Amino acid sequence: MDLRYPLGRFEFTRTLSEDGRLECVRQIESASVRLQAAVEGLSGEQLDTSYRPDGWTVRQVVHHLPDSHLNSYTRFRLALTEDDPTIRSFDETAWAELPDARTGPVEVSIALLDALHRRWSTLLRRLTADDWRRTFRHPEYGAVTLDECSARVAWHGRHHVAQITALRQRMDW
Repeated sequence: MDLRYPLGRFEFTRTLSEDGRLECVRQIESASVRLQAAVEGLSGEQLDTSYRPDGWTVRQVVHHLPDSHLNSYTRFRLALTEDDPTIRSFDETAWAELPDARTGPVEVSIALLDALHRRWSTLLRRLTADDWRRTFRHPEYGAVTLDECSARVAWHGRHHVAQITALRQRMDW
């Protein structure tokens, strides 16, 4: 198994059905609960264990999720309020090395992710088919539809929870 991508890399077919969109919304809504369960009972030493050689610690993975999803949420809102806006990327590796990501309590980021996803899912459940086709321009990926953005965010949450749960299985935690 590839420790970096226990679920495989993200793949997207370019459009989602209504059911596919609802499934993405459900996965986004449940991400914080799944993340909380993945780290439940871990000690500080375990949280500071890398999920793979030369990888982030569990703590950094937890803090990375709201960092990334806050950026995605902002991009999503920009696409809904502007015509094909060009967004900024962020250096996720540098963000993961900041003191709050290296040492901060994971409960804060889990609560932040939960609040963010509650707010976001309220918006997602009210979008029209035309809204889902709106785009933003990513410097690396080009035009990204809101369909693709939501599918990527749903996968992203599952992806990082799988990194943590795979580590727990390997370490028998």
